[in-house]
Amino acid sequence: MQLLIYSIVYPFLWLISKLPWRLFYAFSTGIFFLIYYVIGYRKKTVAENLKLVFPNKTPQEIKRIRKDFYRHLCDMFLEMIKSISISNEEMKERFKVTNLDMLNELEAQGESMMVFMAHYASYEWANVVDIQTGIQAVGVYKRIENKYFDRLVRRIRARFGSRVVTTKNAMEEITKDKNRDGVFMYGLAADQSPKIYKATYWTDFMGVKVPTFLGAEILAKRLGTKVFYLKVEKLKRGYYEATFVPIADDPNACEEYSIVKSYLRILEKQIHNKPEYYLWTHKRWKHRNAQSEAPEGATID
Repeated sequence: MQLLIYSIVYPFLWLISKLPWRLFYAFSTGIFFLIYYVIGYRKKTVAENLKLVFPNKTPQEIKRIRKDFYRHLCDMFLEMIKSISISNEEMKERFKVTNLDMLNELEAQGESMMVFMAHYASYEWANVVDIQTGIQAVGVYKRIENKYFDRLVRRIRARFGSRVVTTKNAMEEITKDKNRDGVFMYGLAADQSPKIYKATYWTDFMGVKVPTFLGAEILAKRLGTKVFYLKVEKLKRGYYEATFVPIADDPNACEEYSIVKSYLRILEKQIHNKPEYYLWTHKRWKHRNAQSEAPEGATID
């Protein structure tokens, strides 16, 4: 059944990826009307999340942000499909890195990096960094249940040279790199909610106490890598700009949890500035009232 579904859907995805840009975004607008007005995909979840973190915004403001978010969500999803066939030249034109010189210096010095990422703007196109430097990018992703679509996502995310590892194997695979030659850039999205039995650290995010992933901070200290946040901004439809923002030069000299807290503060500023570009469909705050269910010894900051 998985193969059948994939065989039916993939040709349509390939055709979408080949559409000229103007027609491509017209198609995205059509998908927006279907998702927002007809299907209403997770509209209640999005509204609840927005009201929770923006209690002072009016119902009209919440509605406007929600509507703009869905427009962006459709664009971003289809842009991932566009990655099936987009050229390197087009990708570099549409996703520009502002401080490549710094990356080149780190590469020359043999310095690997831990990069905190977020579900903000275009995290799917962030692998364009791999075709602009000699640093081996390593992306962490959650495996998809349909193995054929899982292979497609891996292929899309790796087609520019990135190495892709699953969340299940990330700690083991990345730790092995300590004994390998080369310069590595590890990208981990750390802004979603861990499973409650793994929620060992709770802190504020957008004014709400929630459990937080610590894997990127733990790995940075284990490997002794410099730590950055990949700050991606949407300039206009189909165009993005990314900056590597330094968080820590020596993670082992940082207080426990200070790295992840610095990351969250930077992300919060982005969200407050342009909230429509954050991924509000995820239930990021679903465990906000579940501190009593946290594992024994969990830290609540």
